[in-house]
Amino acid sequence: QVQLVESGGGLVQAGGSLTLSCTASGRTFSSDAMGWFRQAPGKEREVVAAITWSGGNTAYADSVKGRFTFSRDNAKNTVYLQMNSLKPEDTAVYYCAARSRAIGNYVYTLSYEYDNWGQGTQVTVSS
Repeated sequence: QVQLVESGGGLVQAGGSLTLSCTASGRTFSSDAMGWFRQAPGKEREVVAAITWSGGNTAYADSVKGRFTFSRDNAKNTVYLQMNSLKPEDTAVYYCAARSRAIGNYVYTLSYEYDNWGQGTQVTVSS
């Protein structure tokens, strides 16, 4: 079992930037596919971005394309979500997720495909 801890959330004005981090412990996660999801009040959890175990492939929700960048540093057991040009509609709790036994360069974008989740970090974007 891998434990995931997110950090970097906070309050930012529209147009600002934040970088979320998610550090894994308990075992190496270098062979895990990773994802960032978010859930706003009253809404379902949705995928924000996903990355393959190697970091070679990424996928983004249409709403964040061109503004968010997902990267990973397997040596540090950490993934990052760089968020630029933030909008009030980006306000949500952001969750990091890991999928063990990831297959090749497949990018997993569905929440049920992940078997480990962090506790989440709040991101609030003021207008």
